[in-house]
Amino acid sequence: MKWGTRSKGVIAAALASVLMLAGCSGGANEEPAATGGNNAAGGGSEAFNLWLGWSATINNDSSVQKYWKENEPGVAVTLEATQGDAATALNLKLNTGGFKDAAIFNRSETVENAMLRSNKVMSVEQYFEMPDKYPGLASIPKPYLEEMKDEDGHIWSIPTWFDQNPDNPWPGWASQTWLVRTDVLEKVGMKPEDLATLEGVEQYLEKAAAVTDDAGKPLNPMGFLMDPNDTIGWNDENAILSAFGVTTGSAGGVIPVAQKNGEFVLLYDDPQYKAAYQWLNEMYQAKLVDPEVVTDKKERYKEKNKSGRTALNVGSFFNVDATLWETLDGPTEPGWFYQVVPFPKVEGVDQVGANQVVNPYPGYDVYISKDTDNLEAILTFFDYALQPKPEQQQVINEGPAGVYWDWVDQPLGEWKYIDEEYKAERNSGDAARKSSVTPELYMASSYNNDWYPWWNYGEADKAGAKRTSEFTAQVGEYGGVRGAEPYDMVKAKTGGLWEKYGPELENVRKEYRAKLIMAKDSAAFEDAWTEFQGALEKRAHWSELKEEWHASYEEMIGGQ
Repeated sequence: MKWGTRSKGVIAAALASVLMLAGCSGGANEEPAATGGNNAAGGGSEAFNLWLGWSATINNDSSVQKYWKENEPGVAVTLEATQGDAATALNLKLNTGGFKDAAIFNRSETVENAMLRSNKVMSVEQYFEMPDKYPGLASIPKPYLEEMKDEDGHIWSIPTWFDQNPDNPWPGWASQTWLVRTDVLEKVGMKPEDLATLEGVEQYLEKAAAVTDDAGKPLNPMGFLMDPNDTIGWNDENAILSAFGVTTGSAGGVIPVAQKNGEFVLLYDDPQYKAAYQWLNEMYQAKLVDPEVVTDKKERYKEKNKSGRTALNVGSFFNVDATLWETLDGPTEPGWFYQVVPFPKVEGVDQVGANQVVNPYPGYDVYISKDTDNLEAILTFFDYALQPKPEQQQVINEGPAGVYWDWVDQPLGEWKYIDEEYKAERNSGDAARKSSVTPELYMASSYNNDWYPWWNYGEADKAGAKRTSEFTAQVGEYGGVRGAEPYDMVKAKTGGLWEKYGPELENVRKEYRAKLIMAKDSAAFEDAWTEFQGALEKRAHWSELKEEWHASYEEMIGGQ
């Protein structure tokens, strides 16, 4: 699969560099980086604490964690979740002594810069050059490691959740979609193909507004989640922006970028960005959007979907909650009737905007505290987690084959759970029960296009169990997914404007999306849009950010 026009060049150059280093290995490679603490010799216990850079239900007595401790890799991993906003929690933690042993976060320039500025993390590059001791770490594709080196050759994190084969990456889950209730469609005398245009969607919403649920309440025609913890690249409005031709995905870059008519268009300069929110505002004024959309919390949003209060959801179907159909065996609840449909055709839009850009590079980073007394345990665990096997993410998530699950007929074919008690808790749909068997730490591993577990689940307890993988395969064909280009990867300069003003740019987006959606009429919308443009300039220095982006892009591609 094509993931970027310069992928082969980047990989070839990186591999050439690595081969040159290997051919003349000398003192530089033999000198370990300073680690601090008591770890100069890689000592420590067989246990460590791993801080997760996201909210999670934790049960440190889970079945999978017991296996790690009692069998392989022989390490006790105690997990600690983040509460609330990850960036705020990170700054608080670093300013109050730092984390104990190791921390895993979504790959982010903001996180990396905060970690490095804290002077509380160690460099780890030497551990990728010890194939006899750490073969898993040594197997990490060299292009990923080369990209991570600073000007002194140091690498400050262990990369995870990357494609084992950068030239043939797995396309990824695609979940940003328009999700309709087919039972409601039938009630109003329409079919899925009637939603092929924006006008058809509007007709459906108007008709759905007259439908009542089992309690006699009118349905919310359209719903989506405005999660306060979402990001510019991951929010439900992006599915609407995609229909309007706006690119909202990137491959780790500082801002989503589209190439239109031979020019680069950064997200907020795309005129269709305004058009999309203008349409949303019109739907809101017409009472065709859930009136509580701006204030609803995630659990409340999911509860509405479970009870059948919404006729059409826009955004990630994971936010809707995939368990609504995965746990059903027939049309006994509203979740049975959810169905993904293509992005509706918007007049004047020739190409759906990309909301997901396929990038094989690491999605997470593991930082190690300079003060840890458990370095060997950390390295041992991640060496195990990063073994280059197609099924390794399944091994980390559910344990190895033959313990709680096994192959149905042959390795890398279909699989099924073989421990009924594990299976019952794992598939219960209850976060606490699920956490009693697995911490779902797949992102500590890597993935491979040769085999992906949730597209190969061979035993469906419920008829709806396979729908999630079917949905994602369908959504992947709707035009919102594309391969990465160099301009998708422009990162923030250390100490630069994006690092300085990027957080405020995100604050402006979150603040004004609500004002744009809830504007009382078209005049108020225009006023809110003008204020938004002013805030982009005054608070986020938008023009200056764009200038730095163009300069960084030219610097990145220079000489190619």
